[in-house]
Amino acid sequence: MNLIVLDMAGTTVADDGLVERAFTAAAERLGEDPATMIDHVRATMGESKISVFRHLLGGDEARARQANLAFEEAYGELVADGLIAPLPGAAETVAALREEGRTVVLTTGFARVTQDAILDALGWRDLADLTLCPADAGGRGRPYPDMVLAALLRTGAVDDVRRTVVAGDTSYDMLTGARSGAGIVAGVLTGAHDGPALTRHGATHVLASVAELPAAIREYES
Repeated sequence: MNLIVLDMAGTTVADDGLVERAFTAAAERLGEDPATMIDHVRATMGESKISVFRHLLGGDEARARQANLAFEEAYGELVADGLIAPLPGAAETVAALREEGRTVVLTTGFARVTQDAILDALGWRDLADLTLCPADAGGRGRPYPDMVLAALLRTGAVDDVRRTVVAGDTSYDMLTGARSGAGIVAGVLTGAHDGPALTRHGATHVLASVAELPAAIREYES
């Protein structure tokens, strides 16, 4: 299992409601009622944010782009205020996986500008081998398998997609892993969705946190 594709918010990065706060701010900036949107936002955690706004705004592309920009600005402000932190053991887990000779890729449903702001705030620019956002994989984020497949193509780390591990905290992360053909699709309980939801959407493993992933991989390989 030489290619490890990890989600960021909720999996390696503590979310603490920042996504919901940024969505609320974006809705209010557009004069929308966030209370009518929040259930869909929670259900689609992990999906590309522009896709979520397209759905919420009835396919109005201009409004969706405006809302997405407002979301990215609001989230960036929260990051700049210091309201972002790594989940316990996350950085150490990535380092340990790389020391074992595995290639680690960090993925997100955020735009590149937000992903970079998070990486800078945490000092994680050099933590992983590669970082990807939906735009890096042709524009489609989760639950499509595109970012996982882009990670495989860009790194050349494995010659069989079944030697890939996908880990995340949302149902959409699990769908992405399952649709990509990954051998291990690990759900972690540090973010948006619970164990039954993760399993229902394709998790092969459910872990308390990403810190348990190296041991789960070694057990699978043995």
